[in-house]
Amino acid sequence: MSTALGTNTAAALAVEERSLAHNYSPLPVVIASGSGATVADVDGRTYLDGLAAYSAVNFGHGNPRLLAAARAQLDRVTLTSRAFVNDQLGPFAAGLASLTGTDMVLPMNTGAEAVESAIKVSRAWGYRVKGVPAGQATIIVASGNFHGRTTTIVSFSDDPAAHDDFGPYTPGFRTVPYGDADALREAMDETVVAVLLEPIQGEGGVVIPPASYLPAVRDICDEFGALFVADEIQSGLGRTGHTLAVSRVGVRPDLITLGKALGGGIVPVSAVVGSREVLGVLRPGEHGSTFGGNPLAAAVGSEVVAMLGEGTFQRRALDGEPLLRGLLDDLVGQGVVAHRVAGLWAGIDIDPALGTGKQISQDLADRGVLVKDTHGSTIRFAPPLVVTDDEIRLAIGALGDVLHARSA
Repeated sequence: MSTALGTNTAAALAVEERSLAHNYSPLPVVIASGSGATVADVDGRTYLDGLAAYSAVNFGHGNPRLLAAARAQLDRVTLTSRAFVNDQLGPFAAGLASLTGTDMVLPMNTGAEAVESAIKVSRAWGYRVKGVPAGQATIIVASGNFHGRTTTIVSFSDDPAAHDDFGPYTPGFRTVPYGDADALREAMDETVVAVLLEPIQGEGGVVIPPASYLPAVRDICDEFGALFVADEIQSGLGRTGHTLAVSRVGVRPDLITLGKALGGGIVPVSAVVGSREVLGVLRPGEHGSTFGGNPLAAAVGSEVVAMLGEGTFQRRALDGEPLLRGLLDDLVGQGVVAHRVAGLWAGIDIDPALGTGKQISQDLADRGVLVKDTHGSTIRFAPPLVVTDDEIRLAIGALGDVLHARSA
């Protein structure tokens, strides 16, 4: 049973209910401030943040280095558009390319924009380089995918909540089972310009494919002359213990989409990074964004790149993984059916008899831990990478308490 709402929380929720479109169903927590891995609501109650804004706050709330970079740029210039060159974008692009081992950067704002951009680039490359006949380019995607919610992207979603009632749908996509290299090979033909995959499916419940899968995808793409596009918007930038999740299995995609943590939890920043041979197909005027690559975003992004270049956050995720995995192992059979862990990222399947993922998430919020459900009785745990071992123990201990109470 949920605890009673505080006076300020109840008032804020009433305003939101009246004034906002109901495209989200959030937990009844109204956050007013945050520091590190914790947040506080409008009634002064504190919580451990176990979601980190879907990994957008990997470096913690109120990170002093990121705030300093943003404040310094706010006093200079924040937006010029790409009609002119600003002094922050070039260094940001060079730094991000170096960090990711790529040649070029296409800056955008949101994750969905990065995916849309990668789709456009892949099609242009297919027509201009591979020689696919006009209008026939095919992109292969995986079942259980989540790449955003634009009309093009939901056209190849198999999640009814994202897909249904938003047609007519954009053609040109073919879906294969995630993690099945044989099925991918069977789906390939001369019209395929790209294979678009999440190295780890975050929204799907932190689904980790077999270790052989991504290398096989790389080989199949090479064999059929197609691009491998990795969506690292949630999995990238330290979350799994590596700068990129593909590095866990030593794979190098042709294009990588980045977002969320790239803006440090301060401004929306996304990008497509990749080889010069692929991103170089774009011509002036074919793609753009008024805000993409703006000076404020680039200044914050440069500091993110600098921090990741030091490796501290990647090491923290790697160091925290055994603790998180071990604590969840102890709950298997005690209400946890199964779990999947990569760095400081976990998908936790709860016994459906004990409740839905949202019900478990609400119970955890009542105990001061914020997480998010995915589908059915699966919840995700993805705290800021500054989380301490004691805070991890607190969060998983709270989960144990919730499951014990529900099974009593």
